[in-house]
Amino acid sequence: MAKNKTTFVCQECGYESLKWLGKCPSCNTWNSLVEEVKVESSSSRISISSNSEPKSIVNIKSSEYDRFDTGIIELNRVLGGGIVKGSLTLISGAPGIGKSTLLLQTANNIAKRYGKILYISGEESEEQIKMRGDRLEVISENLYIVSETNLDKIEEHIENIQPVFVIIDSIQTLFKQSISSAPGSVSQVRESANDIMRMGKSKNVSFFIVAHVTKQGELAGPRVLEHMVDTVLSFEGERTEEFRVLRTIKNRFGTTSEIGVFEMRESGLEEVPNPSAVFLEEAGFQKEGSLVIGIMEGTRPILVEIQALVSETKAVIPRRTTIGVESSRLNLILAVLEKKLRVPFYNCDVYVNVVGGLNIGGTFGDLGVALALVSSIKSKEISLEKLLVVGEIGLTGEVRPVAFCDRLVNEAEKMGFKNIIIPFRNKEKIKNKDINIIAVSSLKEAVNKVF
Repeated sequence: MAKNKTTFVCQECGYESLKWLGKCPSCNTWNSLVEEVKVESSSSRISISSNSEPKSIVNIKSSEYDRFDTGIIELNRVLGGGIVKGSLTLISGAPGIGKSTLLLQTANNIAKRYGKILYISGEESEEQIKMRGDRLEVISENLYIVSETNLDKIEEHIENIQPVFVIIDSIQTLFKQSISSAPGSVSQVRESANDIMRMGKSKNVSFFIVAHVTKQGELAGPRVLEHMVDTVLSFEGERTEEFRVLRTIKNRFGTTSEIGVFEMRESGLEEVPNPSAVFLEEAGFQKEGSLVIGIMEGTRPILVEIQALVSETKAVIPRRTTIGVESSRLNLILAVLEKKLRVPFYNCDVYVNVVGGLNIGGTFGDLGVALALVSSIKSKEISLEKLLVVGEIGLTGEVRPVAFCDRLVNEAEKMGFKNIIIPFRNKEKIKNKDINIIAVSSLKEAVNKVF
């Protein structure tokens, strides 16, 4: 006999309780527990396959994974070479960022080369997807579209069509009839992900799953969703900006340090093969508070312009505003400048911005941010022509070496820069002769050479 069991499940972390609680004990979120009814059958049995047997790791043959070429070089780079057959890929991003546009272009390219593609949408009708397809010039006959949210019917469509690649947009709209909770709840998302994983692995079908994000920009739904899939991608960028950055958060078949850069146009998402040229298109060389820095995104060197504005304020607590730079790194750099160079920032508002909407991670841009701040507060322009700055700042004011400095120097030379400031300990590995290399060991030395 089937028994109904009522539980309260947290919609943020998946914590279950037998009674309602105002605050989740696991993630400390208020009013996140929702009542769900689970059906337990006493006659159910777990079927265990008898074909699986333990094998010695020595006797197991290893080989490269078969991949689908998406026809988009930037997407292939992020995925590690293409979409692995039978894999589950989760992609998230803010509404309107371009997830559906990217997936429709990818589906069209794969359909032309490999066979039938099934695009399942729970948020749009077939006519709406067709309208977007006309704008993107999606014309492959092997691309099948269906608007469906019932997971059981979706499985029937997959059985009938036998596609090689399936796109689900989005998993928060799917539901199973055996679960009484609403679509998008923790139970529905978890069970839907389980069924999708079973279909993908058993039929060797690749799945691309779209997931919603919360107000904080994190993946909505239970954390187990990220653990179950093979790859997690994050689509970043502002809707008002034309550039989009695709990052890898998790990848079982490749690296997680690569990024793909796209530009949103009327005809869809266009690849940006040389991001440095785009980000420096309107760079303000020889301007007060403006510098070009070099950063590494995976194996790709990127040159971006960074701008700083320091203005005196009468407020008791001055403002510290950053766009594209971590606020903690800015506070650290300001503290070093005040302590080691005696430059006062305690009565000034400080604004730092990375041109182009790119978010800088790591410590590659520390020295560039510091020099831009000094340039703005002293109202002095950079004296060196076509200057690139690379380096990490330590708490004692020293300039520490950075990784892949030789690649950044090569990129600077290719982009036409004449001078580059690098940490002193990186100089011995640099062989370039066509660019003036200035090696510095301390922040004070760098300021003296620039101004």
